[in-house]
Amino acid sequence: MRPIKFNVGLPNGDPAATLATARRAEELGYYSVSIDDHFFMRGLMADPRAPHCECFTMLSAVAAVTKRVKMLPLVTSMSYRNPALLAKTMASIDNLSGGRFIAGLGAGWFREEYDAYNFPYPSNAERIEQMGDGIKLLKAMWTQDEPTYHGPYFKIDKAYCDPKPVQRPYPPILIGGGGKRILEIAAHEADILNLNPPITKGYVDIVEALKFDRAKVLKRIEMIRGFLKAAGRAADALELSGGGFVLMAKDRATADAMAAGTAQTLGIEDNASVRTSLQILIGTPDDVKRELAARIEKFGMTYFFLNFMMPDTIEMFAKEVMPAFAH
Repeated sequence: MRPIKFNVGLPNGDPAATLATARRAEELGYYSVSIDDHFFMRGLMADPRAPHCECFTMLSAVAAVTKRVKMLPLVTSMSYRNPALLAKTMASIDNLSGGRFIAGLGAGWFREEYDAYNFPYPSNAERIEQMGDGIKLLKAMWTQDEPTYHGPYFKIDKAYCDPKPVQRPYPPILIGGGGKRILEIAAHEADILNLNPPITKGYVDIVEALKFDRAKVLKRIEMIRGFLKAAGRAADALELSGGGFVLMAKDRATADAMAAGTAQTLGIEDNASVRTSLQILIGTPDDVKRELAARIEKFGMTYFFLNFMMPDTIEMFAKEVMPAFAH
């Protein structure tokens, strides 16, 4: 089994807080840090008028103030930048960081953001195919001396990309999503799959996301194995990752209150659906350790992307949960 790894989702909006959190995550021994690739966000805990910094600008700054921790966009939409430019940007950050970059990629989903920035928003199926085509172009940019690629959506002709990434043949590729075609592309092209509920409506439907339960995840994993076999890759060639929001407290009463408050915020009557959701880690440190151990054993997940609702929980998780999974 691969080593168990943990990622801290960085706060976005205050650059000083972003960089301070990245440095602290590195000091505490987290494997990686990530930042979202959005220009604004709307949701239960997100105001579109709130400050929101551009992803790759911030990752460049993170690279400059850290020495060990890896970094990635979680995840960048192939729609937001010409993929040749994206390849150049990612290669540059891999060089700036000394080979610590992970290429987090997705098909995009936030319809309001696309419309606001006048980005074309084709169908879900077409955006997914564009992602797959873009990944092939990225690999050409990173491996060919005179990168040339002609695909169904994107093409380049001698699009020189020097310096090449430090990591050879290229940085690890992570794909985020959970739909069938996303899984198939990941089985052919990716090193890591961040398995998430499919977003098909242009916004996050909380009720639908909570239905992405353990039984559905197991079915997705079975599909992934089939796609890997068809691609001629080993059954364990694709690392599986998951994660979610972390709500953790030292005592049971506070943890229970957090579960009830989260259910109320989400408009859900049943607290149990919050506790059992794969999008949330909630409870005492011992509860969280048991839940992580179950996900490792049942799903084979070895990489966890965590969003800490309270900053001090980053410290508690590192000191009271992570040691149980150290090799």
